[in-house]
Amino acid sequence: MDLSLTEDQELIASTAREVLASRAAAAGARALDGDPAGHSAALWKEMVELGWTGLAFPEEYGGVGGDFLDVCLLFEQLGYARVPSPLLASVACCGMPVARFGTSGQKGRWLDAIANGRVVTAAPLAWDRPGEGPAASRDGEAFVLDGTATFVPYAASAENILVVARLDGEPHAFWVDASDATLHPLDTIGADRPCHVELDGVRALDTLGREAADAVSLFGAAATCAEMVGAAQHVLDMTVQYATEREQFGRAIGSFQAVQHHCANMAIDVLGSRFIAYEAIWLLSAGREAAQEVAMAKAWVSEAYERVCALGHQVHGAIGFTHEHDLHLFSEHAMAASLSFGDADLHYDNLADGLGLR
Repeated sequence: MDLSLTEDQELIASTAREVLASRAAAAGARALDGDPAGHSAALWKEMVELGWTGLAFPEEYGGVGGDFLDVCLLFEQLGYARVPSPLLASVACCGMPVARFGTSGQKGRWLDAIANGRVVTAAPLAWDRPGEGPAASRDGEAFVLDGTATFVPYAASAENILVVARLDGEPHAFWVDASDATLHPLDTIGADRPCHVELDGVRALDTLGREAADAVSLFGAAATCAEMVGAAQHVLDMTVQYATEREQFGRAIGSFQAVQHHCANMAIDVLGSRFIAYEAIWLLSAGREAAQEVAMAKAWVSEAYERVCALGHQVHGAIGFTHEHDLHLFSEHAMAASLSFGDADLHYDNLADGLGLR
């Protein structure tokens, strides 16, 4: 595996960082606090115009012709800038399952819609809790969905929602019209404004099948790892800067060994997270089997990001807990992101299954 970026990928990452840094004041998590949409419509329009929503999809389906690794560079920069956006839900959770497992007709219908900026969302992990989540039944050639999809990000902004529901006991992915569902907004520490999506006899617009249902979680978890890597890098950067500027006892606190070791441990976690995350992302981009690698990445990065935030608070002291400081935005994000698409314990269980231990 070659982790060096191509010239085009370097341009993607640098452009994204520049765009998001200049827009963070108006579109970042702090600016959107209390906003019912949970994201900036103006920034979303700009993302569409820049081609970010179509970056991972073939040109014949309205995309730019890149791949999953390319778009994960954007997710990393979104995490670094702490800018909430439906890009991950729309592209990774909805678009990639279509691109990988959809028919040519489904790709033409759904990928074009995603690439052109219609916001779509997915229901993470509703099918991983036995006895919970929506169920699907056949009605002739059609499918009818009943039940509740939980914690669906940006559902209130969605035109269509990709729901994972059980059909004959197995998870399948179904497209539904958001206007056919009843949305119950949730007040969470995350900035993605999730909803419970209640389905009462809702007829599916389309079905992607069994493999696509697994892909929703697989691509979503890997993309979230990229986002957490960027966010953890920002926490490290702001902590090192603070340690070099903050003085105590007549010297910068970064000169004290305890602070140095905190920052060193943070750097180790950030670099380890980047390597394990991008190995899984690279495998997915190459179309190779990556379930175990994604489980490893999600388990490790979730805990590492939380450790980085905890050590960042140790270095910052009381200032890091104030509302005026940005560190608390990343700590809240770490708690929310670690739970998205399964927490570390769930992925430890998945790894144990893969090792034949359960």
